[in-house]
Amino acid sequence: MSEWRIYRGASEPHDGIDGLPAPPPWRDFRHDGPPTPFDRTADDGGAGRRLPAADAYRADERTVEAVNTALYLRRPLLVTGDPGVGKSTLAHAVARELKLGQVLRWPVNSKTGLRDGLYRYDSLGRLEEAGVSREQGGEGERRSVADLGRYVRLGPLGTALAPYALPRVLLIDEIDKSDIDLPNDLLDVFEEGSFEIPELSRVADIQPEVRVRPADDGAPVTVVRGEVRCLTFPFTILTSNGEREFPPAFLRRCVRLHLPAVDDEARLRAIVRAHLPSAEGDADAVVERFLRHAASGELATDQLLNAVYLVSRTSGAGAPDLDRLSELVFQHLNVTVPAES
Repeated sequence: MSEWRIYRGASEPHDGIDGLPAPPPWRDFRHDGPPTPFDRTADDGGAGRRLPAADAYRADERTVEAVNTALYLRRPLLVTGDPGVGKSTLAHAVARELKLGQVLRWPVNSKTGLRDGLYRYDSLGRLEEAGVSREQGGEGERRSVADLGRYVRLGPLGTALAPYALPRVLLIDEIDKSDIDLPNDLLDVFEEGSFEIPELSRVADIQPEVRVRPADDGAPVTVVRGEVRCLTFPFTILTSNGEREFPPAFLRRCVRLHLPAVDDEARLRAIVRAHLPSAEGDADAVVERFLRHAASGELATDQLLNAVYLVSRTSGAGAPDLDRLSELVFQHLNVTVPAES
């Protein structure tokens, strides 16, 4: 029997995604249109400072099983856990190992709506060109419609749903901070694997195919009669810090994974080594203090990185000692700050 694990939680990239079996019939989005190409070997430029952590990321068995379950079932993976446990890094680690190119990241806040993730339409630019076209007559109007794709740009979610032969990696970051309606608004998109761009549907009889720009500035995506429809469902990670509950209908459509706080000394040292390799020699005492403080309250791993950085930069006269730095940086996250009177 072939290896079940497509994602292995390893550090070396491989072509295991090419062996992903066909989806369940109820998650099969394949159609006759040609696939849109994307660069699987592209550096994950959107990761920025997350790249070192993705290189050093080591997933435990529960995480590996959850990722593969989501891959096989073509379902979103809802990852919960405290800040700093590696929820977002997991998306970059999967993209790196499976050679799925740049992660399409959609950061969410209280004002974020579904359309923000799907596409943007430059209506003002379109109106200006329409005015010029009217002055030029019928030929100008036809050219204006043909160029309509210049005013549409797909968002991260919309790009992930483009017809790629292999799944793109989509990170919907901090979904628990969204407007209360967003999880429900996502349900139809997750179920259908498609969405409509009304501005293109209205001109479909004149221009049935329009090429639009994706969020990652890769190859243009051809939109047929105003509809974007995926060939394979994207590998989607939604992160949550557990600040709200989600409706049952939303949870039913997700594979769920909870990442516990990192309290293993070896893993903490690996995190420090990935982000601050030149400061690894200063990490021993800091990691020890971090674990001691974490035993009595909630801490995040970025607080550890802050402390290691400070220790490596605070030699010389007047520099605070490790006790003072620990007091400044290792402040528990689950302590309520009293309001000013």
